[in-house]
Amino acid sequence: LESSRTKMRSAVSVREGQGVVLLCGPAPRAGELSFAWIFNEYPSFVQEDSRRFVSQETGHLYIAKVEPSDVGNYTCVVTSSVTNSQALGSPTPLVLRTDGVMGEYEPKIEVQFPETLPAAKGSTVRLECFALGNPVPQINWRRTDGLPFPSKIKLRKSNGMIEIPNFQQEDAGLYECITENSRGKNIARGRLTYYAKPHWIQTIKDVEVAVEDTLYWDCRASGKPKPSYRWLKNGDQLSIEGRIQIENGALTISNLNLTDSGRYQCIAENKHGVIYSSAELRVVASAPDFSKNPMKKLIQVQIGSTVDFECKPKASPKAKCSWKKGGEQLHENERIMLLKDGGLRIANVTKVDAGTYTCLAANQFGTASGSTNLIVTEPTRITLAPSNMDVTVGESVVLPCQVQHDPVLDITFTWYFNGTLTDFKRDASHFEKVGGSASGDLMIRNIQLKHSGKYVCMVKTEVDSVASAADLIVRGSPGPPEHVRVDEITDTTAQISWQEGTDNHSPVTTYTIQARTPFSVGWQRATTVPDVIDGKTFTTTVVDLNPWVEYEFRVVATNKIGGGEPSLPSEKVRTEEAVPEIPPSEVSGGGGSRSELVITWDPIPEELQNGEGFGYVVAFRPSGTTTWIQTVVTSPDTPKYVFRNESILPFSPYEVKVGVYNNKGEGPFSSVTTVFSAEEEPSTAPSGVSATSLSSSAIEVSWAPIPWKMSNGRLLGYEVRYWNNGQKEESSNRVKAAGNETSVRITGLRSNLAYYTAVRAYNSAGAGPFSATVNATTKKPPPSQPPGNVVWNVTDSRVILSWEEVTALGNESEVTGYKVLYRTSSQSSVNVLSTEQTTAELWLQFNDDYIIEVKATSEGGDGTSSEQILIPRLASMDARGSGPSVLNIFSVSSFLATVFSLTLNSVL
Repeated sequence: LESSRTKMRSAVSVREGQGVVLLCGPAPRAGELSFAWIFNEYPSFVQEDSRRFVSQETGHLYIAKVEPSDVGNYTCVVTSSVTNSQALGSPTPLVLRTDGVMGEYEPKIEVQFPETLPAAKGSTVRLECFALGNPVPQINWRRTDGLPFPSKIKLRKSNGMIEIPNFQQEDAGLYECITENSRGKNIARGRLTYYAKPHWIQTIKDVEVAVEDTLYWDCRASGKPKPSYRWLKNGDQLSIEGRIQIENGALTISNLNLTDSGRYQCIAENKHGVIYSSAELRVVASAPDFSKNPMKKLIQVQIGSTVDFECKPKASPKAKCSWKKGGEQLHENERIMLLKDGGLRIANVTKVDAGTYTCLAANQFGTASGSTNLIVTEPTRITLAPSNMDVTVGESVVLPCQVQHDPVLDITFTWYFNGTLTDFKRDASHFEKVGGSASGDLMIRNIQLKHSGKYVCMVKTEVDSVASAADLIVRGSPGPPEHVRVDEITDTTAQISWQEGTDNHSPVTTYTIQARTPFSVGWQRATTVPDVIDGKTFTTTVVDLNPWVEYEFRVVATNKIGGGEPSLPSEKVRTEEAVPEIPPSEVSGGGGSRSELVITWDPIPEELQNGEGFGYVVAFRPSGTTTWIQTVVTSPDTPKYVFRNESILPFSPYEVKVGVYNNKGEGPFSSVTTVFSAEEEPSTAPSGVSATSLSSSAIEVSWAPIPWKMSNGRLLGYEVRYWNNGQKEESSNRVKAAGNETSVRITGLRSNLAYYTAVRAYNSAGAGPFSATVNATTKKPPPSQPPGNVVWNVTDSRVILSWEEVTALGNESEVTGYKVLYRTSSQSSVNVLSTEQTTAELWLQFNDDYIIEVKATSEGGDGTSSEQILIPRLASMDARGSGPSVLNIFSVSSFLATVFSLTLNSVL
């Protein structure tokens, strides 16, 4: 191919519709080759389909029916999988003839498989089949015996190749390739035959056999055809003679001697292959020797048992054995047996059997001996065994296991629970072994249901073991009932059934039904008929259910121990619909805008609506009339209805009731209640409005209440607005008087200034008109000068004060009097003494310090206070001073009643 790469082959000229074969050319068949074809230029490869086929057997390109698009140059590409190299052939031009189009013709098979094709076991077999024809032939495959193809067989290349992986005996047979078009069909046939190289089933292995013994080597292989066998010894053919026999691959050599040692080969072969298995035979001859298999130094058994002594020295040929106890030869009797393998057996052992036993082994090459010491012990007995017990969950018990045993033996205790060894470390929270080394008592704490079962105490020594078992029944609250289902459902009832669960060894006494809905808080106990469900009843009727609500049910079993775990919930079921039974509550109303009647209620929760299509029927009428006005509210969540009509008078009473309905019908109405229509603003202003000056910073406004009929609703109070000469009426300040109050004090005003006021009433609908404006002028401000030169003196319990007269300025209110304010230093409440003089006399208890100050009073209010005067505790001596003053503090030896020479006012 490589040598012809540059040469252009002669053109292949065909008619349109004709089939053609393009030859790849001579290709070396070295290793595995694969073929492909380039169309015109690399890397445009010919795509195989039902019309084009590249044979991996010949390498040729087959075109079943040439089309104009096939015209071009074709190059064969050969790839070696061994060297991973490629070779390209010379291009072959394909051209169309101009003398017409090829007519239709029947399939002509150009690629077919051999009439007989041997296939090896496990190999992958590929059969090719392709035909030229017009129209393009269809290709199908079948076995002539009619058996279907197994799933492992794959059809590839548009059925141009069948692939059989892992070829087996059952894949052998006659295969047909059927090529067919509208002009006819042709069939190619070929037989696949199965063969298998020999394969070992059993090989031979090196052996060591004693002289005079017999060798048996089994050598077996499979294959198709069946393999034959030959044996070689040290590379030479093994001859069959008296001692040497070969049968179906098995070699037997009897009465071995040392010359039989050597390297042996078993050969299995058929026409497809040969396999070998080799092994070495060593024939040995030796005197008895106990070094490789010594006898036991010590055997301990209990009285009454059977003991076996082994005596298996290495010896070729096999040694003959005899036994002695001490120096006395042993012979067989009813208790003593000499075994065929050279061992010794003593049955029903007693104390006198204790001692040293010696085995004497001999063959023609020598003798040897070995000894075993036998110790006979008392049997182990359980003196206090565990017994069957019934316990309750949460209790603790001890299962006893106490024994009597031979003191020379070590003893161990183990416990099994339901066949499993108890791990005291892992299960320490419940299991503990107690009682010391001579006792194996088992304590079980805080018993649970899982601890119910069989307990076995196992006692072991070096020579024997004993066991005792007990059943522990744990009684607990019942397990959950099973298979809870709803058998029948109505609007208010449900028929429930269930199957009993485990009673945990205490019979169920009662069952309880629990229900849950999307509206309930968790699970709630359901009402049933009968009310008490006994433990032998597995069905009941749940009553008092709400219609049209989705329910789940579960069952709880109870026994003498207590209530158990609830069952799994039943499937969700919905009760049937029913007419609503509960009317809305809290029917009320009022408020709203002009000409409105507002009716409100608490919506009915979904679980009480009893069905779909739920809504409300709102009925109302003016008080004193007989005809109801009704309307329907279709939304179940709506909490109110507003009726608008210009004929509705403000704050008029209406009788109101609200009913319910759903798709099943109408339910009851609520009880009748009175609701007032919306209010309007008061229609008149308050009368008798007056304003009075109280001080330099406060005035009082008063008025007469408006008549109830003019309030147009529930009067909430009055609003007073006020402003001074320097303000605009629109920016006036406002204060409110709640309820039925008819006056209000306005403070924080400026002194000696005229203030204008007006009053109006208000309710929930708004405020009415203002009254006529009235005014009042605040007083001049109080004197700004404090009393000066305050002098005091104390005689006994009497305090005499004096001060200079305060003269008001021209813009201040005239002085009308004075106030003396005094308190103890430990109190916050102030006492006030009013006087028109510039002197005052106080009678005080001198058990505390006193703080005193003086201020002038006027129509405009109180003036500025003098500085505070501190009068300390005084003894009976006289004292005097002037303020402000700080004096020593004297202790008081007696308490005197406080006496005032003038009227005292206490101000808190």
